Amino acid sequence: MAAIKKFYVTTPIYYATGAPHLGTLYSTVLADVAARWHKVCGDEVYFLTGTDEFGQKVAQAAHEAGKDPQTFVDSYIDAYKDLWKQYEIEYSQFMRTTNEFHVKAVQAWLRKLLEKGDVYKGAYEGWYCLPCETYITEKDFIPGTVNPACLSCERPTKWVSEPTYFFKLSAYQDKLLAFFQAHPDFIIPRERFAEVISFVKSGLQDISISRSTLTWGVPFPGDDAHVTYVWADALNNYITAIGYAQEDKKEQFAKWWPADMQVMGKDIVRFHAIYWPAFLIAAELPMPHHLLVHGWIKVGDHKMSKSRGNAINPHELLKNYGADAVRYYLLRQLAITQDGQFSVEDLEQKITSDLANDLGNLLNRMIILADKQGATTITVGVWQEEEQELHKKMVMMLEEVSKEMERGYFHIALAGVWKYVSAVNSYFHAREPWKLAKQDPARFMTVLSATAHSLYAIAYVLWPVMPHKMEELLHALGCTFELQGDKISQLKNQSWNKVFTVQKNDPLFQKPEPTNSLSPEAMPDCGPGPLDVAVGAAVSFEPQPTSADVSIEDVMKVELRAGTITACVRVSGSEKLLRMEVNFGDAGRRTIFSGIQKHYSPEQLIEKQAIFVFNLKPRKMMGEASCGMLLTAEDEQGRLAFIAPERPVPNGKVLK
Repeated sequence: MAAIKKFYVTTPIYYATGAPHLGTLYSTVLADVAARWHKVCGDEVYFLTGTDEFGQKVAQAAHEAGKDPQTFVDSYIDAYKDLWKQYEIEYSQFMRTTNEFHVKAVQAWLRKLLEKGDVYKGAYEGWYCLPCETYITEKDFIPGTVNPACLSCERPTKWVSEPTYFFKLSAYQDKLLAFFQAHPDFIIPRERFAEVISFVKSGLQDISISRSTLTWGVPFPGDDAHVTYVWADALNNYITAIGYAQEDKKEQFAKWWPADMQVMGKDIVRFHAIYWPAFLIAAELPMPHHLLVHGWIKVGDHKMSKSRGNAINPHELLKNYGADAVRYYLLRQLAITQDGQFSVEDLEQKITSDLANDLGNLLNRMIILADKQGATTITVGVWQEEEQELHKKMVMMLEEVSKEMERGYFHIALAGVWKYVSAVNSYFHAREPWKLAKQDPARFMTVLSATAHSLYAIAYVLWPVMPHKMEELLHALGCTFELQGDKISQLKNQSWNKVFTVQKNDPLFQKPEPTNSLSPEAMPDCGPGPLDVAVGAAVSFEPQPTSADVSIEDVMKVELRAGTITACVRVSGSEKLLRMEVNFGDAGRRTIFSGIQKHYSPEQLIEKQAIFVFNLKPRKMMGEASCGMLLTAEDEQGRLAFIAPERPVPNGKVLK
């Protein structure tokens, strides 16, 4: 029997100066999905999250609130724990840096560095960013500002001058570069790694790790006039939480460290990719295996933030759409490789198209059909070539998803799942089981069985993202969700041999009402007009001819077909164009260019079915023929949305 593997994942610890927001939720959901995935794979998992409670920013916020710092930070803990529970965050430990064991462990770490000579006393003069709690140099300034603004948060910095203890970061420059060269997958994605390497090569300076103008912090060992600089204290939570420098937890620490994945936003990557590894080398501890660094959530052209007034309340999202749908959207829409746009309209569209139409409707159609035919017990079918091909696609999906989940590219993993969801929909629709029920009952049962087996695999692979809804899906199939061994390997290696007892239930996902729809009470009173008619009255509108009117014969000349985008890439040298490979079924495959790069990433379009002008004369674009045109519509904000069938139809189907 193979030994059980361990997986240790962490989130950043969040400043206890306010309630959690969508950005903190995003980081935490990423870590939770990674943790749940490894549980499905049979690994033993430890998931750490928590709050950063020391430092000048916390002390200042507490003073402004008229509270002592400890009472102030205590007041926010339940807000985190409650929201994490509502969003199905299943952490192993909620870490607080004011815990006594953490304070003592950080002091032990500092004493070790003092003894080695890696920490020395000096004086600091320079610019300090209070919101980021970081000392910054000229390469961190926004050029041209008089009172230098921080490059990270864009807020003014403050000149400080005080005695301090320094950590010899400069002594670890070559060791860090050697480590980076030996571990090219240390930072995910690679784009972030290049930025870190460039910064280290530009030259590292020793960093201040104490404050003498502050009392709210970990007391510096041997010098009561100083407290530990917040980042030197906070970063160590990843090791103190699992037993570092604690006699009674040596075995626990040896079991879990090093971390397998540490999740964070790109604004704090320097602390985690440079300071943290240097601290670990100095303490003679192994490095974490991977840093998963995500981009910012943007609303419009700006990073989402409370100071800009464009922050989105996660409680409102929860109330309106439910935890699972929001979790899905965050992982599917926000690519780990770049900043991601968040819009409620797009969230609603994804719930409708992906969750309600693609997945929920597939389950619903199968169960209603089985119930109508009295076939609620679905027995093992006789597999023909179509079912064998569907099973093969399932195995390929599991392999692809496993690879992407392991490396943290969750958006690509979900695109792979939806490629399979689309394949199952196409299989079910093409077999027309509603006709087979009377014509060929045995074949009818086979189609239901293959569909149920496919949904069973989909439920397990999506459980890390949507745990509650996928347990509902399994319940509808008459199954109970279980974590026993490596479920993904079991699904890949086992034959389709299950018996399902399906049962009717409420739709898995509800299509949300559009946010911009107004109730009658909310409509402005504009005086009498052509729409002021009695309810139920017959109203006719006589269209006025325009110069753009065309005959039905002209309309029939335009051939519109449904096609599935099987591949999509950005076009080098163009800020607008995407190059798509489109499957039109029996009508073949075509290359089509579309100027929608500002509205969609390639990952968002792969395996999506859309409507295309099929008989458009080929046009030369970027040196290649574009053989068709994607149909889109523009909303009031100028955002494009592609036109798609309400439910999957056979590729190449001509619109009527």
